[in-house]
Amino acid sequence: MGEVLSGLATGFGVALMPFNLMLVLLGCFAGTLIGALPGLGPINGVAILLPIAYGLGFPAESALILLAGIYYGAEYGGRISSILLNVPGDSGAVMTTLDGHPMAIKGEAGRALSLSAVASFIGGTIAVVLMSLFGPLLAQFAVTFSPANYVALMVFAFASLASLVGKSTVKTLLGALIGLMLATIGIDSNTGVARYTFGLPDILAGIDFLIIVVGLFGMAELLHLVEQQVSGKLKTLPVDRSFVRWADMAKTKWTILRCSLIGFFIGVLPGTGASVASAVAYGTEKRVAGPEGQRTFGTGDVRGLAAPEAANNAAAGGAMVPMLTLGIPGSGTTAILLGALLMFNIQPGPLLFTQQPEIAWGLVASMYIGNIALLIINLPLVGLFARMLTIPQHYLTPLIAILAFVGIYSIVGNPFDLFMITCLGIFGWFLRKMDFSLAPVILGFVLGGLFEGNLRRALSISGGDWMILIENWKSVLLYALAVLVVALPIWMGRRARYMAEGDA
Repeated sequence: MGEVLSGLATGFGVALMPFNLMLVLLGCFAGTLIGALPGLGPINGVAILLPIAYGLGFPAESALILLAGIYYGAEYGGRISSILLNVPGDSGAVMTTLDGHPMAIKGEAGRALSLSAVASFIGGTIAVVLMSLFGPLLAQFAVTFSPANYVALMVFAFASLASLVGKSTVKTLLGALIGLMLATIGIDSNTGVARYTFGLPDILAGIDFLIIVVGLFGMAELLHLVEQQVSGKLKTLPVDRSFVRWADMAKTKWTILRCSLIGFFIGVLPGTGASVASAVAYGTEKRVAGPEGQRTFGTGDVRGLAAPEAANNAAAGGAMVPMLTLGIPGSGTTAILLGALLMFNIQPGPLLFTQQPEIAWGLVASMYIGNIALLIINLPLVGLFARMLTIPQHYLTPLIAILAFVGIYSIVGNPFDLFMITCLGIFGWFLRKMDFSLAPVILGFVLGGLFEGNLRRALSISGGDWMILIENWKSVLLYALAVLVVALPIWMGRRARYMAEGDA
């Protein structure tokens, strides 16, 4: 403990230097704006600004503090478009749309934005505290996860998804299956065989996540607004002046704590990230809520909003642990941060905290400051963000189209992808008409690549022996939990019906 406190003292001495403090605030503000733009997210924000931070000749600790501020700010900012426009800023914000946007439709955009900011602050702060206290120990445990263990973790995530959203479990699973199918498009990295490309060279490398999320969410929302406008059903959404309530905090306090812990521990596992953490946290919280949660989650339940927001920000902190202590990136964004460390000739690993404490502990201390800064920056702007909903819908429609087309073309630079997001938008609009939730499709796509890659690696290690998937106690435990999360709601439902019939 004394070593941790001494390290934090050194870190705060670095982070509170006027120049570094300015960079923390600048990174958090810029990250919030980047995260609010649909499809950009933290990974693109950090990637875009890395050359600038390096080219300006900043000291290594200052450049990393700026990039970490952008990372955290983008995790915060992703909730803005998710709640207001039903378009997630990145994969970690997909689950936020499920209860955040229904709250905005009911005129509670201010309440939703402020509650998500508070949940994000608590989740991020818990993650940084745990990282300070147990980072190296947790990293050593996380690195013991084999590909077979990751397969079990993905099965558990899919099981959590089974009754995650929507009224129909069958439609939820079909949506996840569609996502899995989309994830297999492109050249198989093992065999070199083109899969489901239909002779189109533009999709040989697969479909980028940005294309999927902007097409299925952004363009589908655009078509939905156009349909309402043509049919005369378009209404201006009400905007309240409400703020987060003490009653909301009382109702969500245990939700935020549980989901912060879930998000942090999943974030520590290399290669998982905020999308897995928010999905597992949402599914867990829906089951903890019981029959009431089955009815209210997905309709604007504050617990359904707080759960993924706490989890995805905690996962962002957790992903820093293996990157700093082992040199293993825990997510796509931390992979870019790892590249930044190497650009400055800094070798991450167990000795980083002792040999270069000003860099390691300075980064950790900046995350404490960044969390507070984000809360201070975001809460006063809640009213301004909420007022976006007062923009007449016939102006909002072309705004979404411009964000979608310009955002995709500026990042990808391929005209074919504009055609792709249009086709996916039509497909997403059709799924919405059929009462499918789009969140399982996105999560199936995100988890599908992780699942297939780790399954292939596990079978390569075992020489094709499937028993490797159940040889480790971690895998067996995760499979047991997967069975439990599927079977327990069915058993509880039958028990409730039996007791109701008995009372009658």
